[in-house]
Amino acid sequence: MEEPRERAARAFVAALPFARALGLRLGRAGGDGVEIEMPWDARLVGDPATGVLHGGVVRAVAGTGWGAAVVVRPDGRGGTATVGLRVDCVRAARPGEAVTAWAECRHVTRTVAFVRAVARDSGGAFAEAVGRFTVER
Repeated sequence: MEEPRERAARAFVAALPFARALGLRLGRAGGDGVEIEMPWDARLVGDPATGVLHGGVVRAVAGTGWGAAVVVRPDGRGGTATVGLRVDCVRAARPGEAVTAWAECRHVTRTVAFVRAVARDSGGAFAEAVGRFTVER
Protein backbone atom coordinates (compact mmCIF):
# COMPACT_ATOMS: atom_id res chain seq x y z
CA MET A 1 0.00 0.00 0.00
CA GLU A 2 1.29 3.45 -0.93
CA GLU A 3 1.88 5.96 1.79
CA PRO A 4 0.35 9.46 1.44
CA ARG A 5 3.62 11.11 0.34
CA GLU A 6 4.17 8.55 -2.42
CA ARG A 7 0.57 9.03 -3.59
CA ALA A 8 1.19 12.80 -3.63
CA ALA A 9 4.35 12.38 -5.73
CA ARG A 10 2.57 10.02 -8.13
CA ALA A 11 -0.31 12.51 -8.45
CA PHE A 12 2.17 15.38 -8.98
CA VAL A 13 3.83 13.59 -11.93
CA ALA A 14 0.51 12.37 -13.39
CA ALA A 15 -0.98 15.87 -13.28
CA LEU A 16 1.71 17.40 -15.49
CA PRO A 17 0.73 17.30 -19.19
CA PHE A 18 4.39 17.76 -20.15
CA ALA A 19 5.41 14.75 -18.05
CA ARG A 20 2.63 12.65 -19.62
CA ALA A 21 3.77 13.71 -23.12
CA LEU A 22 7.28 12.50 -22.31
CA GLY A 23 5.99 9.24 -20.81
CA LEU A 24 7.45 10.04 -17.39
CA ARG A 25 6.37 7.89 -14.47
CA LEU A 26 7.24 7.65 -10.81
CA GLY A 27 9.30 4.56 -10.06
CA ARG A 28 9.68 4.68 -6.31
CA ALA A 29 9.54 7.29 -3.59
CA GLY A 30 11.08 7.26 -0.18
CA GLY A 31 12.85 9.43 2.35
CA ASP A 32 13.56 12.73 0.64
CA GLY A 33 13.74 11.37 -2.89
CA VAL A 34 11.95 9.91 -5.87
CA GLU A 35 12.84 7.89 -8.93
CA ILE A 36 11.52 9.13 -12.26
CA GLU A 37 11.56 6.84 -15.28
CA MET A 38 11.29 7.75 -18.96
CA PRO A 39 11.26 5.27 -21.83
CA TRP A 40 13.37 6.05 -24.89
CA ASP A 41 11.31 7.59 -27.67
CA ALA A 42 12.55 8.36 -31.20
CA ARG A 43 10.46 11.59 -31.18
CA LEU A 44 12.74 12.94 -28.41
CA VAL A 45 16.06 12.43 -30.22
CA GLY A 46 18.25 15.50 -30.48
CA ASP A 47 20.80 14.06 -32.93
CA PRO A 48 19.29 11.92 -35.71
CA ALA A 49 22.73 10.66 -36.75
CA THR A 50 23.37 9.03 -33.36
CA GLY A 51 19.89 8.58 -31.83
CA VAL A 52 20.95 10.44 -28.68
CA LEU A 53 18.14 12.09 -26.67
CA HIS A 54 17.88 15.87 -26.74
CA GLY A 55 19.50 17.46 -23.68
CA GLY A 56 16.26 19.27 -22.85
CA VAL A 57 14.60 15.90 -22.32
CA VAL A 58 17.19 14.95 -19.71
CA ARG A 59 16.57 18.30 -17.99
CA ALA A 60 12.83 17.63 -18.03
CA VAL A 61 13.30 14.24 -16.36
CA ALA A 62 15.48 15.81 -13.66
CA GLY A 63 13.18 18.80 -13.20
CA THR A 64 10.08 16.66 -12.79
CA GLY A 65 11.94 14.53 -10.26
CA TRP A 66 12.98 17.63 -8.33
CA GLY A 67 9.41 18.84 -8.02
CA ALA A 68 8.22 15.40 -6.92
CA ALA A 69 11.08 15.18 -4.39
CA VAL A 70 9.91 18.42 -2.79
CA VAL A 71 6.36 17.03 -2.60
CA VAL A 72 7.46 13.84 -0.76
CA ARG A 73 9.39 15.66 1.96
CA PRO A 74 8.31 14.61 5.44
CA ASP A 75 7.37 18.19 6.30
CA GLY A 76 4.62 17.96 3.67
CA ARG A 77 5.48 20.96 1.49
CA GLY A 78 3.04 21.62 -1.32
CA GLY A 79 3.52 23.10 -4.78
CA THR A 80 6.79 24.18 -6.32
CA ALA A 81 8.18 26.43 -9.04
CA THR A 82 11.67 26.38 -10.53
CA VAL A 83 14.01 29.15 -9.40
CA GLY A 84 17.16 27.88 -11.11
CA LEU A 85 18.78 24.74 -12.44
CA ARG A 86 22.06 23.40 -13.72
CA VAL A 87 22.73 20.12 -15.49
CA ASP A 88 26.24 18.73 -15.98
CA CYS A 89 26.45 15.93 -18.53
CA VAL A 90 29.43 13.59 -18.35
CA ARG A 91 28.36 11.86 -21.55
CA ALA A 92 25.30 11.48 -23.76
CA ALA A 93 22.50 9.13 -22.78
CA ARG A 94 22.78 5.81 -24.61
CA PRO A 95 20.65 5.73 -27.76
CA GLY A 96 17.58 3.51 -27.54
CA GLU A 97 17.67 3.23 -23.74
CA ALA A 98 15.32 4.38 -21.02
CA VAL A 99 16.49 7.08 -18.64
CA THR A 100 16.03 6.92 -14.89
CA ALA A 101 16.73 9.77 -12.48
CA TRP A 102 16.90 9.70 -8.71
CA ALA A 103 16.01 13.15 -7.38
CA GLU A 104 16.31 14.21 -3.78
CA CYS A 105 15.57 17.27 -1.77
CA ARG A 106 18.82 18.13 0.03
CA HIS A 107 17.75 21.13 2.10
CA VAL A 108 14.69 23.33 2.57
CA THR A 109 14.59 26.84 3.93
CA ARG A 110 11.41 28.74 4.66
CA THR A 111 10.91 29.51 0.94
CA VAL A 112 13.44 27.54 -1.14
CA ALA A 113 14.18 23.84 -1.65
CA PHE A 114 17.63 22.74 -2.83
CA VAL A 115 17.49 19.60 -4.94
CA ARG A 116 19.84 17.20 -6.71
CA ALA A 117 19.23 14.56 -9.39
CA VAL A 118 21.40 11.94 -11.05
CA ALA A 119 20.33 10.56 -14.46
CA ARG A 120 21.29 7.00 -15.41
CA ASP A 121 21.00 4.50 -18.20
CA SER A 122 22.44 0.97 -18.43
CA GLY A 123 25.94 2.46 -18.56
CA GLY A 124 25.49 4.21 -15.21
CA ALA A 125 25.26 7.88 -14.36
CA PHE A 126 25.59 10.26 -17.30
CA ALA A 127 24.30 13.54 -15.88
CA GLU A 128 24.01 15.30 -12.54
CA ALA A 129 21.67 18.19 -11.92
CA VAL A 130 21.20 20.66 -9.11
CA GLY A 131 18.41 23.17 -8.73
CA ARG A 132 16.38 25.43 -6.51
CA PHE A 133 12.62 25.44 -6.17
CA THR A 134 10.18 27.68 -4.37
CA VAL A 135 8.12 25.93 -1.71
CA GLU A 136 4.64 26.68 -0.51
CA ARG A 137 4.25 27.25 3.20
